[in-house]
Amino acid sequence: MVFTLNFFLIAPSIAQEQDKEQKQSVQYHVYAGGIHALEANLNLSFSDDARYSSVLTAKTYGLLGRLAPWDGIFESHGWAGTINRPEMHQSTATWRGSEETKTYRYNKDTSFDGLKIIDDGKKKKVKAVDSKLTNGTTDILTSTLNTMQMVAAQNKCDGTDEVFDGKRRYKIHFKQKSEVILEASKWNVYSGPAVQCTVEVEPVAGAWHKKPRGWLSIQEQGRERGKIPTVWFAKVAEGKPAIPVKVMVKTSYGTLFMHMTSYDDGTKALTLKK
Repeated sequence: MVFTLNFFLIAPSIAQEQDKEQKQSVQYHVYAGGIHALEANLNLSFSDDARYSSVLTAKTYGLLGRLAPWDGIFESHGWAGTINRPEMHQSTATWRGSEETKTYRYNKDTSFDGLKIIDDGKKKKVKAVDSKLTNGTTDILTSTLNTMQMVAAQNKCDGTDEVFDGKRRYKIHFKQKSEVILEASKWNVYSGPAVQCTVEVEPVAGAWHKKPRGWLSIQEQGRERGKIPTVWFAKVAEGKPAIPVKVMVKTSYGTLFMHMTSYDDGTKALTLKK
């Protein structure tokens, strides 16, 4: 993994400074073109044996949920520290009753330990993966968690990780744009200072298409409109990782917003007023 020098100079990590066990639970509502399209939950925890867990669940909501029933569970577990390192990352996506699970395993030295894919209960044969695509990589949840700790420790979000997604290797860049003050609204419960950062994916190797697809396509649609995907991180509670409190993504179909609607860490709770 590659991070700016400043990140390595951080004093003891957030995970090391906190109590024996820390948990944060966050809920989000996602709006696309003004329509409530998704609901998501993020659950973070650190244990006294220097382990971390990050679990994100999401599903389509309302009319969209009936027309396009999708849900996903994305989770990472591993070794906690100034830089968290995954031992296992798993993604499970269910579309109209069809389920696919991908499980990635890593060694503590960041070497890759294998990929397993289960499609509708059947194990798929996975071709041997070139170590040039995998070794030294992390997963997207762990990369984001490292950035959250960086914001909490020094109020900055500049850093780069490399991620393997099963077919491709890419760099994910978090770049700081500004420090801002956010106000709570009928959509978002958070009020206070935040660090505004862009998130950019850069292909490195593997099976990339000539024309951008998926997230890369969405990113380039935003670039054409003068705004690549942007996330606002905030220290909702002192001594704990900063939390993404708002996300904005511009596409050719409109603007997508993700708003934090509740937060609870056992000592502090925020809930959106209805």
